Amino acid sequence: MSDMYANPEIETMPREALQALQLKRLQKAVKWAGEKSGFYRDVFAKVGVSAADIQALSDIRKLPFVTPLDLRSRDVYDRLTLPLSGVLRFSYQEQPAGEFLQLYTSGDVAHNVEMMLRGLVAAGVNRTSVVGVQGDLSDSRLLDVQYALEMLGAAVVPLGTDYRRWLHLMDCVSMDAIVSTPQLIMQLVIQLQAVGKDIAAYPLRMIFSLNDMGLQNLLQRHVMLRSQARVYNFFAPPALGMAGALFSCPAQQGQHVQEDYWYPEVIAFGTDTPVEEGQMGELVLTSLMAEALPLIRFRTGQAVSLCCEPCACGRTFVRAMTPLQGI
Repeated sequence: MSDMYANPEIETMPREALQALQLKRLQKAVKWAGEKSGFYRDVFAKVGVSAADIQALSDIRKLPFVTPLDLRSRDVYDRLTLPLSGVLRFSYQEQPAGEFLQLYTSGDVAHNVEMMLRGLVAAGVNRTSVVGVQGDLSDSRLLDVQYALEMLGAAVVPLGTDYRRWLHLMDCVSMDAIVSTPQLIMQLVIQLQAVGKDIAAYPLRMIFSLNDMGLQNLLQRHVMLRSQARVYNFFAPPALGMAGALFSCPAQQGQHVQEDYWYPEVIAFGTDTPVEEGQMGELVLTSLMAEALPLIRFRTGQAVSLCCEPCACGRTFVRAMTPLQGI
């Protein structure tokens, strides 16, 4: 691990080698899902496609799309690829759009922690950092954050969900970073203000925002102005079951897609047609290494364009650019 990269071999891999790795993993992922998941067995059979049809990355277009509604309409155990004896962790989340139960193997947890580790290191978290984790640790995404921080050697401060604990720990511990959601970090700002304190007076340098609803954090500008800290976004919808699929680097020119774990596509809005590189459309993600609950061509509903140009940070992962670039 270097100061800038958690896994420099992968994060700076030449595009040709990265795409070869993606094809190999895509073929295995489609085969695994088609053979082990009742949900995907039915989905693939309906359009007459199988793993044998995936001979190039472009062949992913032969596979059907999946939406959040498709996932909610089928029992999670019908999507599961293995017996419950192979499941290491369960995570339950309630969202306005519905309930999500996620299941993870030990491999899934390890992959998710590595992705989170990369995003934290990219922003500048290191073993000297003191990081508050705000929220309910029954949320698997926050467990991934805690494990990644502990692997890095950073000090972790579990803040929980009680504002009285937040206020006490803010004064007891000099945290230079907080991992939170847009809603909780704003609650912290408001609660501090209610007792006559200003969040900008604390030594916070970084705020990591786990965004359930989208790539963009609608409260970001306000949080930055109030805290004087830099905000890094993680896309964390319940359907993905993790928060590290994309991450911001210090350049903050879009968000890097962790392409060794997720294959990104962009399709024209309201259609199934791919767009040209650099054009705006809907982000589609395919998991390349998920074990318990694979996701094949998942329509995220997020408006992005993909940029393959070299990033100032040196990473070769493509960047998802939102309509408000840099958010």
